[in-house]
This record gives sequence, structure tokens and C-alpha cells, in this order.
Amino acid sequence: MLKLLKQLKAEEWLLILVLSMFVVAQVYFDIELAGYTKNIVQEMQDINSTTESILTVGGTMLLFALGSAICTAIVGLIASYVSSKLSYRLRDKFYRTVQSFSAAEIDKFSTAGLITRCTNDIQQVQNAVLMLLRIAVSAPVTAVWAIVKIQSTSLPLTLAAGAWIVLMIVAIIVIFTIVFPKFKELQTLTDNLNEVTRENLTGLRVVRAYNAEKYQENKFDKVNSKLTKTNLFASRLTGFINPLIMLVFNGITLTIYWVGAGLINTGSGTFGFADLTSFVNLAMQVLMSFMMLTMLFIMLPRASVSVNRINEVLSTPVSIKDKAETLPIMREKEGQIVFDNVSFKYPGADGYVLENINFEIEKGQTLAIIGATGSGKSTLINLIPRLFDATEGTVYVSGRNVKDLSQEELHSEIGYVPQKGVLFSGTIAENISFGGNSDKASVVRSAEIACADGFIEEKEKGYDSDISQGGKNVSGGQKQRLSIARAVNVNPHILIFDDSFSALDYKTDRQVRENLKNSTAYATKVIVAQRIGTIMDADRILVLSKGKIVGDGKHSELLRSCDEYREIALSQLTKEELGL
Repeated sequence: MLKLLKQLKAEEWLLILVLSMFVVAQVYFDIELAGYTKNIVQEMQDINSTTESILTVGGTMLLFALGSAICTAIVGLIASYVSSKLSYRLRDKFYRTVQSFSAAEIDKFSTAGLITRCTNDIQQVQNAVLMLLRIAVSAPVTAVWAIVKIQSTSLPLTLAAGAWIVLMIVAIIVIFTIVFPKFKELQTLTDNLNEVTRENLTGLRVVRAYNAEKYQENKFDKVNSKLTKTNLFASRLTGFINPLIMLVFNGITLTIYWVGAGLINTGSGTFGFADLTSFVNLAMQVLMSFMMLTMLFIMLPRASVSVNRINEVLSTPVSIKDKAETLPIMREKEGQIVFDNVSFKYPGADGYVLENINFEIEKGQTLAIIGATGSGKSTLINLIPRLFDATEGTVYVSGRNVKDLSQEELHSEIGYVPQKGVLFSGTIAENISFGGNSDKASVVRSAEIACADGFIEEKEKGYDSDISQGGKNVSGGQKQRLSIARAVNVNPHILIFDDSFSALDYKTDRQVRENLKNSTAYATKVIVAQRIGTIMDADRILVLSKGKIVGDGKHSELLRSCDEYREIALSQLTKEELGL
């Protein structure tokens, strides 16, 4: 918690200081108000009292009550402001940290886990800080102040009340010792619930197509039941706290009246009914303070788990980051890509996904990569924009080792179309201009190159038509063409297509490639594809098998020299079509 409190700014610490002053004032009013009950009782018992004297004491009590109410309101406002600002800053820092993560860090925490930490966990911290600011100062100050006042009233009554409070504290400590581990488990189970829910909603069409609703329901019920059982266990244990407090509350009241009545009956000292009434009110102040602290203790254990989960993300070192001093690209080698004896394996994996990859492609040329599923095609192209770092060897882009370039400059060199087309909520124009030129003419030109202009113009609002989150309101082929238009609109020196023509028919596929060839001749193109027709015109084709290059050359050369390539080609086209 202390680490997160460091996120507070100087002005917020000043507000906390002001809050503390108002808390002390509030406690003063409350304690004095409790003490004035003795005065009002004495006035009512005194046969010589006048209406004026009673109204004077009562009016004073009303002023103290008003002062306490004003201080409480101010404390609440300041606490809400500071806790809200802290959660805002945490969400902002959390989001920026996640934005800097590589795919390795994202996989470590999982998407659902990061969403839970950014929402549920930070909300838990905000609530805890709100309670901390309102209670952490007021409750101890009230308790100490009231206890000092109580001691001066009657030692026997003080000891009797103290015994009940000690009993309550011991019981609460035992309860939280048992329940604390469950709070940590609850947050992990919330991650799991979010992951199952997200998976089901994302794949809802597939679930329905396979009549798998029951299977998914059972899967959800299993996670939901475990979360519910754990929550019930923690809630039932913490549920004992309220009855315990009421037991102590009533026990203290009965004990005070019993012991106090005995003191009054014996006529010892000057102790009377007014003193007893004042003592009861002060004892209630002490008890209320401990009740507030108990509420804080209920929230802090779960919040501390959330704090650890948030800090775990914020303190995670980023595996891919810029050097202190980066180099600019070499303009004379713009668009050049070189793999020098590159090997790669995923963190924690035993075997290599890619081994000894060597090739060089010059500006304006087209490199195609083909191979069986799992051969490492997508992994290879992910090393170019540095989504992962090569385990061994060096990747060069535009004449520089990618590790020597800033990520911003490296990514500005590249237009990337992922295997799964990703669109964002907004308009078609906003999606095409995402990260690129927002000029209408540029957006239209990019759409024309990607053969997306036809279906866009058929829409009622054209380029201002809305795209739902994830592009759910467009087809797979339309999504791919919009993704291609987005990459083209960046005007990059390198265009990467990760199986980005798979949802296009042969005619559209050919037209898009022809447009790219004519309109982006300056750009180096790297194409991963499964269709021979998509890559047969490439300047160079790499054939991958189990992470190794088993074929390298043009289409006609590979048909003669590479068995794997010929086998793939014959599975799609006839010998006559291939010219064999």
C-alpha cells in the first residue's frame, strides 16, 4: 500500500494534512458532545435549573453536533477526491505500463488478468484508501481521547469496558488470520471467471454452431461455483464480525449499567447518574472507533492483495525496450531486411521455433514465406517489427540492428497486417487512418489499393459508417481489406502481410496484389500465405519446415528443387497450371 501512496502528488498530501486537521476537529466536537450529556442530565436533575440554562446547554450541544457534521462532510469530500485521483493515476500508469509490454509479458498475465487488475483491483484500492483516509486518523484519535476521558470518570467502569474491547480485538485477529489467504484466492478466481466469460462471448457463434452451450455453461458453472464457495467462506467468517460487535456493544452497555448502578448504590465518591450517562456515551465513542477500524480491517486484507497484483504488473521489467542511445535508420538502405543466423525460442520453452534463419531482401522486393502449420512463419515476421527479440543472431531493418533503433522509428518504417484482422470501434475512415494520414484523399486512395472502396461506397454513410468493436459488423474479407488499407495509409517502407489475403477470393486477391505492386513499388513486401497463387510472383520465396528454411528461391526454381514446395503447389493447382 505504501508503494501506491507514493503516487500521490504534493497537493494531495497537503489535502491529507488539511483532512487530518478537520478529523481532529470532528473528534473534538464528538467527544465534547458526549461530555455535555453529563451537563444536560445534571441540569435536568437540578431543581434550581431554569429553562434558559437547559436551552443554553442544549444549544451548545447542537452547535457541537453541527460542527461535527460540517467536519465530517469536508473529510468525506477530501477523502473522495484524493482516492479518486489516486485510482485515476494508477489506471493511467497501469495502462501505459501494459502498452509498453511485449507479447511475452501479455502472455504472462493473460488479457483477462490484466483487465481484472486494471478495473476490479484498482477499485478495491480506491475503496480502501477512501476508508483509510476517513477512518485511519479519526478512529484511533477518538478511541484514545475517549479512553483518557473515561479513565478520569471511573477506573472500575474503564476496566470493565476494556475487557470487552480486548475480547473483540482478539476474535477479529483470529478471524482475519483464517480469511486473509482466501482474499488472494478470490482475485485469482475473478481472473478465471473473466477469462471464461470473455472466451465464451468472443466465440459465441462457434459455440452455437456446435450446440456447445451446455458445455460452456458447465465450464462457467465450475469456475463460478468455486468463486462463490470461496466468497461464501470469506463472507461467512467476516460475517461473524457484526454479531461480535453487537455482542460487545450490548455487553459493554449492560456491564456499565450494572457496575455503574452498584457504584451509585454504594454512594462511593461523587459518582452519580449524570456521570454514568456520560461514561456510556464516551464508551460508545470508543466502541464506534473500534467498529470503524474493523470495517477498515475488512477492506485492507483484500485491498493489500489487489495492491500486490497491481504492483506485480507495474514492477514487471519490459523485455523489449529501447536502448539509452538509439541510432537512426540508414536512408540508403531503407526497406532492406536482413536475418543473420537468427534463432528463436519462446521464454521458458525447451525447443527452438526458428533455427539458423538467413536471408536478405532489398527495398521494393517481395519476399514470400510459406510452410506447413506450425513451421514458424508468423514467428519469423514478428521478429521484424520486434514484437519478440531474436534469441540468437541479429535482425536488421533499414541497415540497423532492430535493437539499436527506437521502437517508434522501427514501427514507423513498417505497415503490419496481422493474421487476424483487428478493427477498432469508430468509423471506417478512422480505422484506415489509424496511426497514419487522416487526410480524406489519402484514406480513399488506401481503400482503393486494398479494393475496399467498393463496399465502403455502398454503405449509406460511406467512409463515415460505424465499425463496431472488433469489426463485428463487417465480413472477414472486408475486415482484411480494411486492415490492408490501414497498413498502406501509413506509407511505410516495409509492408508485412501475415496470411492477410486468406479471406479474399482469388480475383480480389490478385487485384489487391496488383494494386500493391503498382502503387507501393517503393515498399518492401513480406507476405506469409498458404495459397501458391498469392506468392508465385514473389521475387523470393522461403519455404519453412519445423523452423528451418528448406527452400529458397523463385517459384519456378522451387518447383524443381524443393519437394515440400512442390507438394504444397500440387495440392492446390494441377501440373498444367504449374507448367510441369
